Amino acid sequence: MSESTNTEITINFTDLNLPEALLRVVSELGYETPSPIQAQCIPLLLNGEDVLGLAQTGTGKTAAFALPLLANIDISLNYPQVLVLAPTRELAIQVAEAFQTYARHLRGFHVMPIYGGQSYDIQFKQLRRGPQVVVGTPGRIMDHLKRKTLDLSHLTTLVLDEADEMLRMGFIDDVETIMKEMPEKRQTALFSATMPDQIKRITKRYMNKPTEVRIQSKTSTVENIEQKCWIVRGVNKLDALTRMLETEEFDGVIIFARTKTATVELAERLEARGYRSAALNGDMNQQVRERTIARIKSGSLDILVATDVAARGLDVERISLVVNYDIPTDTESYVHRIGRTGRAGRKGKAILFAAPRERRLLKAIENATRQQITIMDLPSHDEVTQTRIANFEKQILSVVESEDLSFYRTLFDQIENNSEIDDSDLAAALLYMAQKEKPLQPVEEKFVEPRSNDRDNDRGRERSDRSDRGRGRDRNDRNDRGDRSRDRNEQGGDKPRGRGRPTDVELEVYRIDVGRSHGVQVKNIVGAIANEADINSRFIGDIKLNDDYSTIELPKGMPAETMKHLENVYVCKRQLKIKKN
Repeated sequence: MSESTNTEITINFTDLNLPEALLRVVSELGYETPSPIQAQCIPLLLNGEDVLGLAQTGTGKTAAFALPLLANIDISLNYPQVLVLAPTRELAIQVAEAFQTYARHLRGFHVMPIYGGQSYDIQFKQLRRGPQVVVGTPGRIMDHLKRKTLDLSHLTTLVLDEADEMLRMGFIDDVETIMKEMPEKRQTALFSATMPDQIKRITKRYMNKPTEVRIQSKTSTVENIEQKCWIVRGVNKLDALTRMLETEEFDGVIIFARTKTATVELAERLEARGYRSAALNGDMNQQVRERTIARIKSGSLDILVATDVAARGLDVERISLVVNYDIPTDTESYVHRIGRTGRAGRKGKAILFAAPRERRLLKAIENATRQQITIMDLPSHDEVTQTRIANFEKQILSVVESEDLSFYRTLFDQIENNSEIDDSDLAAALLYMAQKEKPLQPVEEKFVEPRSNDRDNDRGRERSDRSDRGRGRDRNDRNDRGDRSRDRNEQGGDKPRGRGRPTDVELEVYRIDVGRSHGVQVKNIVGAIANEADINSRFIGDIKLNDDYSTIELPKGMPAETMKHLENVYVCKRQLKIKKN
């Protein structure tokens, strides 16, 4: 077994011989330089070699194998060429979504996640379409092999993702059984955080002279930085961000977004809400960059919205808060990001936005920083109001201390003498006029924000998901009658509100211009609305599919800018053109 050691990366994705269609996606996603595991694995996998990757979650390994395998796939062949085995349904879905994202410019590409708890009928139908990539949990993959509904005879590549986790969960015997069903001449990539004896046995028995890529996790202690995380659910991310900016004490802020386009859009939207903000990204020339940094240093600018690469080496004493608006792709990027504050022994604060499915990366970040990240609640409207009042009082006291108010005292006396208005009513009217441009009481959104004071409750739910699995297969595999009744809704009619959906959210019905005749399924609509509107799917109500249109229930009082954005979103190549029904 040869070995590739962890080296300093000074190359770009354009140096890795990836096809133009994949480089285009990489650029669109804002990935400007590869992580160490990507830089080392991509050339090896492109060359058809076996790879043994020793790396923790959060090092960017999904892209390390997905990008080169997509480059080697023959899109014209409609049968499984790549199989990825994952320990949990959550990871299987996540990996499948990553393949779909990276392949967005590869016409005719299909990827299929296979896991327990989903109807066999749906999986049979999708397998007949001939996906080039299958991502699945060992238990359900085993069942399809026994039923002869999954043909791996043409497989060219196998990926074992988080092999040590599959061993811990009791799947390793199934993994070996699956590997025996595959063509002997194939490429194999195995990724694992540790290397127990049983994993070593697999590498010796089933891999062909693998190159070992060992990525040492760069741990970093950040005791002087207070770290908090908001789990994205129910509230528009921009609304959540502005609430935090109103209630957090800070001098200067860096907000990290994933793409160059996102930095510009977010900076403009914050400007529209009254914040002195500007974008900082790789498209800027050096002169504009230096001028922008000079503004944040001087205090004429309070917020920078930046990409990872644009913020490297940035040292501004005023930066006391870092916001990860988009979660970074790996732990090292996170450590670099929050390192923009708390420098030279100063205190700093970092806030991370993370979706529920990104908890695995959240845990990896905690391991990398050797510090627990506190799950925070979104500031309430009362807290925002009290913060605005406190700042308003400070402004009034400052004016009283620094300005000559003799003319205005005389004017006040004149208005009081010429009217029958009570002193307190006159003062209240003046206060109302003074705050009219920026009301002290914020407009309340109609979303309901679930409180999550106890992170263990959330983790307990994750553990209960795993406890539903038996050794070697998912327990849900044994209950497909119930699965089929649930998934009829995916194939056609209404989507029930389901367990865990809030009952105290007032909903209203919208019409969208996509229906059954366009090939849409409920899950397509849910995915598009949830992602584009930053709404947790729990807050999406019933969906009814008709031939040429559909209806969907959404929380009452959706922000106007969100609805305007949704009008132009495409699902199944159809523009939604969403409007109230």
